[in-house]
Amino acid sequence: MFTTNCSFLENELLDVARLFKNRPESIEHSFSFERGVFFNRFVVDGKAFSFENTGQVCDELEYKRLERRFAKLGLYRILSEKYGESMPWGALTGIRPTKLAYMEREQGRDFAELFRAMGVSEENIRLVADVLQAQEGIYEKKDGNTDLFVSLPFCPTKCAYCSFITAPIEKTRAFMPEYLECLRQELSLAPKLIGNLRSIYVGGGTPFALDERELGTVLEMLAPILSIAPHCEYTVEAGRPDVFTEEKLALLKSYGVNRICINPQTFSDDTLRAIGRKHTVAEFYRAYESSEKYGFTVNVDLIAGLGDETPETFARSVELAVATGAENITAHCLSLKSGAKLKEETAYLENDRISEMVKASREILSGSGYVPYYMYRQKYQVGNNENVGWTKPSKACVYNVDIMEETADNLAVGANAVSKRVFNDRGLIERLASPKDLKTYIAGIDGILTKKSSFFA
Repeated sequence: MFTTNCSFLENELLDVARLFKNRPESIEHSFSFERGVFFNRFVVDGKAFSFENTGQVCDELEYKRLERRFAKLGLYRILSEKYGESMPWGALTGIRPTKLAYMEREQGRDFAELFRAMGVSEENIRLVADVLQAQEGIYEKKDGNTDLFVSLPFCPTKCAYCSFITAPIEKTRAFMPEYLECLRQELSLAPKLIGNLRSIYVGGGTPFALDERELGTVLEMLAPILSIAPHCEYTVEAGRPDVFTEEKLALLKSYGVNRICINPQTFSDDTLRAIGRKHTVAEFYRAYESSEKYGFTVNVDLIAGLGDETPETFARSVELAVATGAENITAHCLSLKSGAKLKEETAYLENDRISEMVKASREILSGSGYVPYYMYRQKYQVGNNENVGWTKPSKACVYNVDIMEETADNLAVGANAVSKRVFNDRGLIERLASPKDLKTYIAGIDGILTKKSSFFA
C-alpha cells in the first residue's frame, strides 16, 4: 500500500521503491513546505521517518525539481538501510544523469557533490564526467538547432524483448504504399520547419526490412532536405544482418549516407534463436564485411541480459564487437516494458548478472580505446544500470548526443515519432507525438500535418 498527499510525487516514489528486490508492505508519505524548508515524512511498515531540507526556490519548476530530489532521496535512504542494499545510481531515477550534471555545471556547481549526496557510486560519477568530456565540441545549447528523425517501424520478425508497435513486415507490407505517401507529405513540409540541420537519422524498426525500391523512395524524399546541409551527419539504422544486401548498401552510399547501424545484439547463435532473431552470427559478419567497402562509420549494438547469457558470454560478445573495428559500440541493458514477450514470461528485473556484464563492457571498451560519449537510463531496466554509447576518438554520433541531452529541436516524422521543440533559454521542452500504429497514423495524416506545421511555427 502506498499513499501520499503530493500527487506529482506518486510515480517518482514508487520508482524508488521498485529499485529494491525486497519492498515494504506499506509506505505513507506526507509533504509540506514552509519558509524555504521542504518537509518529508514517511511511515514505512509502521516506522516513522522525517527529513528537512532547504533549497533556493525561484519558480514552480525549481520547486518541483527540489521536492522530487529530497523526497526520493529520503525514501531511498530509508529502504537502503532497511534492506542493506545500495544502488549504482543511488536515488537517481527517471532522469538522464548527464542532463542533471550539465544543469549543475551551468549553476557553477560541481555535479559530483550532488551525485554523491544522491548516493551515486564513484564509478558512475566518473562515467558521467567521461561522457561530458567526450561531448565537448558536439554538445551545443542553441535554439534553432534541429535534427530530423524518420520512423520506419517495420521488422522482419518481432524480437522477444521488443515493446515497440511493430509486426513482421510480411503482415504490414500492405500498408507500405500509403505509409510512404504519408512520409512524403510530412517530409515535403520539412524544409520550412527545419532550422540549423545538424543530423538526419532514419530509424526503426529495421529500415533495411524495406526492399531496395521502397528504401530508395525514402532516400529520394530526403535528398532535397539534405541539400539544405549537405555535410550534415546522415545515419540509417540499417538494423538486422539478415536483411542486408549489396544493393541497399550501395543505395545508401549514392544518397550521401555516412553512418549505419548493424545490430547483432549478441554474438551467440543460441541466444539469437532464444530471442526470436532470425539470423546468425555468420550473417552479421557477412553484413559487416559488405559494409566496409563503402566507408560508413558503423555502430554495433549489444544487449546485456538476453536469454541465459552469463557475464562471460556477454564479455565475449563485447570482445568480438571490438575485433570488428566498429567505430561505435553501444552497450544496452535489457529493459522490459509492456508488450515485450519476455516481460510476460520472465522475472528479468532481479538479475544480478547484469552489473557484472556492465563492468566487463566498461573494462573491455575503455581498454580498447573507446570512450563513453552518451548514456541514458530507462524504467524497468535490468539491474538498475544504464545504456552507454562508446566511440573511437572523433567518431561520436551527433544525433545521439542531441537527442539524449535534449539540446536541439527534433523534427520526427512517421508513425510512433515524437517531435520536440527545445527552448534552451527558458529550460522548456514541448513534445508532439504521432500515433503509434500504422492504420491510425495513415488515417490521421491530414491532422498530423496541420499540428506539426503549427508546432514548429
